[in-house]
Amino acid sequence: MRTLNRSRLEQLLAKEENLFLNEHPRSKELYERARAHWQGGVPMLWMTRWAGKFPVFVSEARGAHFKCVDGFDYIDFCLGDTGSMTGHAPAASVKAIEAQAKKGITFMLPIEDILWVGEELERRFGLPFWQLALTATDANRFALRMARHITGRPKVLVYNYCYHGTVDESYITLDKNGKQASRANNLGPQVDPTVTTKVIEFNDVPALEAALAPGDVAAVLAEPVMTNIGIVHPDPGYHDALREITRKTGTILIIDETHTICTGPGGYTAAYNLKPDMLTLGKPIASGVPAAVYGFSKEINERFWNKLVLEDADVGVIGGTLAGNALSIAVMRATLEKVLTPATYEKTIKLAERYEEGVISVIRKWELPWIVKRLGGRVEYWFRPIPPRNGGEAAAAIDFELDRYMHLYSLNRRILMTPFHNMALMSPETSEADVDYHTKVFGEAVKSLFE
Repeated sequence: MRTLNRSRLEQLLAKEENLFLNEHPRSKELYERARAHWQGGVPMLWMTRWAGKFPVFVSEARGAHFKCVDGFDYIDFCLGDTGSMTGHAPAASVKAIEAQAKKGITFMLPIEDILWVGEELERRFGLPFWQLALTATDANRFALRMARHITGRPKVLVYNYCYHGTVDESYITLDKNGKQASRANNLGPQVDPTVTTKVIEFNDVPALEAALAPGDVAAVLAEPVMTNIGIVHPDPGYHDALREITRKTGTILIIDETHTICTGPGGYTAAYNLKPDMLTLGKPIASGVPAAVYGFSKEINERFWNKLVLEDADVGVIGGTLAGNALSIAVMRATLEKVLTPATYEKTIKLAERYEEGVISVIRKWELPWIVKRLGGRVEYWFRPIPPRNGGEAAAAIDFELDRYMHLYSLNRRILMTPFHNMALMSPETSEADVDYHTKVFGEAVKSLFE
């Protein structure tokens, strides 16, 4: 097995950073101007972490490609970190946006499309009742409030290095001694998450049993497959155990499909016949227009409704003025009906398999101790020889400098990867040529490191 020369990596990274600076003068100019009024020169703080000294500024996007202000055309394997999994500006969604915008965008009143959307969500995910939000973060927050209200229990259980947007309760980790602690990157927490939350490692059934045994946990909030610390699949039988133990302890099970919707039309839940009490989903459900949903069973609906006082419906911190707006609903219908279809998933999964095979071929050629993991239309490669079983193992495998180099090398050759991961997502508009070009560039990047 080959080993990486860290000094060489440092030199190569500096070379790629200089290339990026030289080729993006217009983005650099806009970035410097933006710093006068936008913190860090960006509209959202994490954009400061893109590989390079600043993010590229986008001029337009369509399908699986976008153009930057410096005139370069990029293959987009990031796709808004799932928000544009539909591809950029899908025709059916654009048509729905135009039609609804002419009729009004938000009313605080329903439109007829909610009937079709509700029926379709039940058909896909198996849950009969739904509510709308603007982001998956809010959908998760509202679902957790419902669970606490129903059960009267104070705690939530999450997995180490889970991803549930910016839900306060989820920014908790296990330290090197296995003790619960606020994550190091948890900026200014409103409440110490160790007060509100229990955290365990994914795939650890005894830890799950122990955490739920006291009967103080209202809900387990779980991605069915971990995604934001890399793709970490459940062990065989883990979801059966999770469902059995949550039922036995009276704990509500919430499945967050926001990233795992890449698995199929009904997400991982439908593909693997999961039976959650509640389900949350955001990002691509309205082709990138802000929208999210949270669904729940008949039992959850009745338990919540029976405890709801009508006067509290508008002040209970569940919902929001723009949640359920007409534009989001209309585009959600178009997306579910005409974009995120079974035919779409058949295509994206085949493309992901092709992408996976291409990366594996390079890894084998160079005899690298790296692996590749795939979930539906999402693929990621790791700089480690054995797949991690949980968030702790995945976090320990992060190589910041090598990640940054692989991203910047790709970016300088007009490929955008998902930031902070070596992950690619396929859209309906991604082509085999796009995938094959990535294989070529990935091979060249590896050659530059080890030749």
